[in-house]
Amino acid sequence: MTPQQLTQAQLDAYNRHDINAFMDNYAEDVLVRLFPSNQVLFSNSADMATYYAKNRFNLPNLHAQLVERLVQGNIVIDKELVTGLGSEPVSVIAMYEVVGTKIKNVWFIQ
Repeated sequence: MTPQQLTQAQLDAYNRHDINAFMDNYAEDVLVRLFPSNQVLFSNSADMATYYAKNRFNLPNLHAQLVERLVQGNIVIDKELVTGLGSEPVSVIAMYEVVGTKIKNVWFIQ
């Protein structure tokens, strides 16, 4: 899969609330951080999967709408509008770095 296809597959799985399909797109040693602080949210796929299962995919109205996508080589930047987290939609920018066949690094900007 291309980096764009890989990030689309994880977005589609996110919207289906399918934790197994979602995590299949990430490296075991995925590093998820906030930008610009580089605060680490997750440093492995097991912790990430636990968090998403308990704090995202349990929300029945959770949905991320892709607003815009930029692709440069193995970097994909998505602007998304996420609903179902609270009473108001949340605008999120996610930057994904694909290494080989998996997402290895993620930075979130909120």
